[in-house]
Amino acid sequence: MEKKHLTVPPDIQNVRLDYFLAHALAEFFSRTKIKALIEEGKIRLNGECVKPHTHVRGGDQVSVDYEKEPEELIRAESIPLDIVYEDQDLIVVNKPAGMVVHPGSGNPKGTLVNALLHHTKSLSQAGDAVRPGIVHRLDKDTSGLLVIAKNDSAHRFLANQFKGHHIDRRYWVAVKGVVQHDEMRSDEPLGRSVMNRKKVIVKPDDGKPSVTHFRVLKRFQRATLLEARPETGRTHQIRVHLRSLGYPVLGDLVYGVASPFIHRQALHAKELGFVHPQTKKKLFFTSDIPPDMQFLLDQLES
Repeated sequence: MEKKHLTVPPDIQNVRLDYFLAHALAEFFSRTKIKALIEEGKIRLNGECVKPHTHVRGGDQVSVDYEKEPEELIRAESIPLDIVYEDQDLIVVNKPAGMVVHPGSGNPKGTLVNALLHHTKSLSQAGDAVRPGIVHRLDKDTSGLLVIAKNDSAHRFLANQFKGHHIDRRYWVAVKGVVQHDEMRSDEPLGRSVMNRKKVIVKPDDGKPSVTHFRVLKRFQRATLLEARPETGRTHQIRVHLRSLGYPVLGDLVYGVASPFIHRQALHAKELGFVHPQTKKKLFFTSDIPPDMQFLLDQLES
């Protein structure tokens, strides 16, 4: 039996328990599962069994008891991969927009991991069972370069470079508005939203340190193409930092603004550099802008 404990934030007042948990635990349970757990007495409010419609207030204590469901076997799938580089220790792939990196809730198949398992029998297990080889991630609708570890030694070596901020990562991103300064920097701390755990927000008081550098590549009449260089690797970091700076990402329906010229966030991981785990030599890779993002830039130019 697994257990979770939550303290209702002080700004939450007179909100239904099931509504609060549906947002606070969105990445773990569906609304139906939460309701079932409450009705089964597996969710307690201040130590007592309650109804789904019971209201919570700041400071209330919520405990959740649940059975951890066994992870399904991840299956290899014959999915084309754009492999930029491969040797006995690692693979560098150019991920298309629309592909999820690894299986998860709502995405049991069709992921990069499913494709990698079909491509090679050698993937690191240093992470966990559903993320073999995965050292870092890109959002589903972000395209570009990823490095995959083929053994545990390579995984640990690469992971330490990410942890120490020694990886060269440069993204191209198109934003609404004409950026006036040639260079910008954002160091806003970031964290998960309490009411929507899938969303990241600026949290000045208790957010995690986050730093992104930006450089203007090209200015258009009402938009700008930027190079983004993240020092840290927080979830949705570039998109949230640009929103806080007042330059929302084009095509981003969560943190940015819609665009008639692209149907996903205009964000591409264009350059990736790191030290090879065996040779200890620096490797550097670049990726062409994908057709949908190039179409957007052509429309902005015209």
